[in-house]
Amino acid sequence: MQALLLALCLVLPAAGWGQEPNIPAAEAAGEAGGEEELTDMSLEELMEVEVDTVYSASKHTQKVTEAPSSVTIVTAEEIKLYGYRTLADILNSARGFYLSYDRNYHYAGVRGFGQPGDYTIRMLVLVDGHRTNEGIDDSAAIGTDFVLDVDTIERVEIIRGPGSSLYGSNALFAVINVITKKGAQNSGLELSGELGSFDTKKGRASFGNKWGEDVDLYLSSTLYKSDGDTLYIKEFDDPLTNHGYVDHDADKFNNLFAKLSWRDFTLEAASVSRKKEIPTAPWDLLFGDPATVTYDDRVMLGLTYDHEISEVGSVLGRVTYNHSNYDGRWAYDYAEETDPEPYRVLNSDYWRARFWQGEWQFIYTQLEKHTITSGVEMRYHVRQDQVAWDEEGTVYLDDRRHSKSWGVFAQDEYQVLDNLILNGGVRYDRYDAFGGTTNPRLAAIYNPFAKTTVKMMYGTAFRSPTVYELYYHDGGSTAKQSPDLDPETIDTYEVVLEQYLSRNIVGSVSGFYYEMDDLIAQEVDPADGLMIFQNINQVKAQGVEFELDGKWDNGWRSRVSYALVHTENEETGDEMVNSPEHLVKGNLIIPIVKEKLFAGLETQYNGNRKTLTDHHADDYMISNVTLTCLNLREGLEISAGIYNVFDKHYGYPGFAEHTQDIIEQDGRSFRVKLTYRF
Repeated sequence: MQALLLALCLVLPAAGWGQEPNIPAAEAAGEAGGEEELTDMSLEELMEVEVDTVYSASKHTQKVTEAPSSVTIVTAEEIKLYGYRTLADILNSARGFYLSYDRNYHYAGVRGFGQPGDYTIRMLVLVDGHRTNEGIDDSAAIGTDFVLDVDTIERVEIIRGPGSSLYGSNALFAVINVITKKGAQNSGLELSGELGSFDTKKGRASFGNKWGEDVDLYLSSTLYKSDGDTLYIKEFDDPLTNHGYVDHDADKFNNLFAKLSWRDFTLEAASVSRKKEIPTAPWDLLFGDPATVTYDDRVMLGLTYDHEISEVGSVLGRVTYNHSNYDGRWAYDYAEETDPEPYRVLNSDYWRARFWQGEWQFIYTQLEKHTITSGVEMRYHVRQDQVAWDEEGTVYLDDRRHSKSWGVFAQDEYQVLDNLILNGGVRYDRYDAFGGTTNPRLAAIYNPFAKTTVKMMYGTAFRSPTVYELYYHDGGSTAKQSPDLDPETIDTYEVVLEQYLSRNIVGSVSGFYYEMDDLIAQEVDPADGLMIFQNINQVKAQGVEFELDGKWDNGWRSRVSYALVHTENEETGDEMVNSPEHLVKGNLIIPIVKEKLFAGLETQYNGNRKTLTDHHADDYMISNVTLTCLNLREGLEISAGIYNVFDKHYGYPGFAEHTQDIIEQDGRSFRVKLTYRF
């Protein structure tokens, strides 16, 4: 049945969904202008109707067909109709992306790279252009620890490939820019409530308005609580550990978002406070102890000034303050092997990270055929603290630091011919930890025919070693500092073909190859047996991605994709851990009752993944179905979603700290959501 759903998503686009029900195909084609007329349309005419725009690929608005990247855009409408609950769900729907979840945090991989325990540090996640990766391990929150409720998102721009030529560190594989809603788009008060599996409850209140031409306000607050699933973990199947059953999987968060715009200025604030119980007993913790939890508090404050200069270009200034607190509570058994009873001791650790970032950018358009983007960016980490101790008074780690970095960048988008754009950019960054690095990006974007775009791209990117990787230690019992790390670097080559097959359907094929040097990984130092981070691996990958995307005026939507990628450790020739070779995704929105009732269908196939023990987590296919009724009565919406419809049992590779090789994921679950606008 799952295969049938995926086949529907793959086959139906070619069957002409663009027709209105009960209208002959010839009449439908005539009303739309017909394929013969489409053949005669110029590229400019076609783009005016069909082509999305994107900001994040070049730090200015341009058509997707002109962007020097492979781009996916997920809209608020798709988020609603597919029933996405987190940013992780949104990313997982995109071509080439996949997830891991260790029952504490969600992590995203892309194009075959998703090292266990990398905390999504090789992607840069922005909110309205403001950096959200935190300041200790550069992790990007994408699960329930993300600073935004997905209902506050207007669109997500997913920019694949190296982005360091504009954005600096962490933009190795992708830049994700989450663009939020405005008050003018959501005028009035909106209340939303949800109930779901595992005794999940969620409530949200939002308010938006625009006064005159200058002032726009949007406010939103969310409360969420879930008891989580009762899990069976076979590695702990023993009478002393409740035969492997544990129910400490609860998740609780609240977040706030505020956005005020006045003329050229936008001030926004986003925050999340989260508590998560951890059922997996990592690091040899006491299994099933309810005291093992993590707390996360994240705050992002941002001020943007964006001003158009008549006939010259525009200037943009941006200031960001990022505040992140992590606190962990870990229940250990300090008993000796000969002790008859456990000796329970509670360990604690915390991270405190604060940074300010400022950016100034100028876009110059007066020079004929050129769009020049240049700017400077500075970041000052005011606080980077790592502390760990136990309740008996032993301090294992007390490391407190601050650091700074800066970067300058420039890019020229040169319209050589009517059908040829050359795009070149470069950025230089300087870090306290390791010095300077320079990263270019080059692209040629060519339209050999009216409805065909070919992109040829090359770029490099880097990731600075984090404070966690450089200076974490636990007093010399298992881990020590690694102060001499070099940054990771990547070289990526990519060719993209985008073809408009009709007015409603666009197809794309991407081929890519990348080499990653000085990969930072944790290993055992043979000199003393302690864990240490080292630059040890060179990784290479090659792959190809296919996608068909369809949109019709009558409400039908479809997107199907296939990604094939092979990654390997260049030194050993071994395949990379947690790297699925095959990813197939099918998405379909069906307007059951025009403008009233919609069905959102999603099916995903993930190939098997190598684990840290050289075994494999099995491949799997899961399907989700969401029904959404709009305007049931004026202002009222209701939706119901079933996730993992066929109750497929599947799991993700565990991390080094886990006893289990594979971490099992949730079976079938449901959600019911009501929203009312006053």
